[in-house]
Amino acid sequence: MFASVPDLLRLAVLPVLGWAAWRDIETRRVSTRTWYPLVGLGLLLLAWESVGHLALATSADVLFFVRVAISLFLVAPIAYGFWWIGGFGGADAKALITIAILLPTFPTYYFLGFTLPEVVTTLGVFSMTILTNTVVLAAGYPLALGVRNVLAGDVRFPVSFLGTRITVDGLSDAHGRLYETPEGFSRNGLDIDALRMYLRWRGLSLDELRADADQLRDPESVGETYDPTDGAVGVEGDGGSESAPKPSSDAPSVESDGGMAAESDGGDAGTAAETDDSWAAEAFLDGIDGSAYGTTPEKLRGGLEVVAERDEVWISPGIPFLVPMFVGTLLAFAYGDIVFGVLEALGVL
Repeated sequence: MFASVPDLLRLAVLPVLGWAAWRDIETRRVSTRTWYPLVGLGLLLLAWESVGHLALATSADVLFFVRVAISLFLVAPIAYGFWWIGGFGGADAKALITIAILLPTFPTYYFLGFTLPEVVTTLGVFSMTILTNTVVLAAGYPLALGVRNVLAGDVRFPVSFLGTRITVDGLSDAHGRLYETPEGFSRNGLDIDALRMYLRWRGLSLDELRADADQLRDPESVGETYDPTDGAVGVEGDGGSESAPKPSSDAPSVESDGGMAAESDGGDAGTAAETDDSWAAEAFLDGIDGSAYGTTPEKLRGGLEVVAERDEVWISPGIPFLVPMFVGTLLAFAYGDIVFGVLEALGVL
């Protein structure tokens, strides 16, 4: 294989993106630090290649800067915009912004008898091709989910194409949201990470919650509280593991007589019982940093009721978007733009 030095260095995105995709499947967590080296490399390569085009002596020089501008000022803002409206997770947006910086123009790799990518778009913005491939691949996820549910006998439209049914025990390592509330199906159910946060805050397992639901609904049943973490799967102390989470110094504590002392300057504010705080949902949200993924006391109570009363629940698992992004990037390097290639083959372009 032969390629320019910048194009060879850009291949570093593949192992990093592959690792991030695996992390997205396993934990839905990818550290921001993952992208720093690639962003630095991208900026370095942009500066390197820009020097060679500064003369603007040919149309190719001008086109280079046009493509870089589209990548930086269109693709990157698209990634941020999708994150802002909730269409992307933070890691998804950061990955695409990184790609916009590192891969603004099509690389070229020469082999004996052929060149990759095979299909180069007229626009020639490689990050846009990766975004297109990713969206096309991600669009197949609901279809695959629906086929799996139909084959399993779970035929409910449109629920079968947007969710999956699992046992309540499976929530310990599941991702996404509950697709059920006490009132019925809803895509705005309790975030499963927030459920894990609540369980860790109370030092409970799912089995303990279900076995003692009547007692645990009473806010005065809250004992010593613990660090809720961020709800990630696999944290020590989750779901009834042997080691309990560490006590949280920021969370409300409980007096030895069972009455919870509310957090306040004087320590004499009204208790959760006085505010009829079923499940101590308000106390939990008041006692943690952040909003627990946008959870409200009502949403938390509804989710806990569903989990406490049912043996199986529907969840909306969401898409580990870094997976289609990784596959879309691989296809972009090996083939090019999927949609452009299909349209070209059909004679549309």
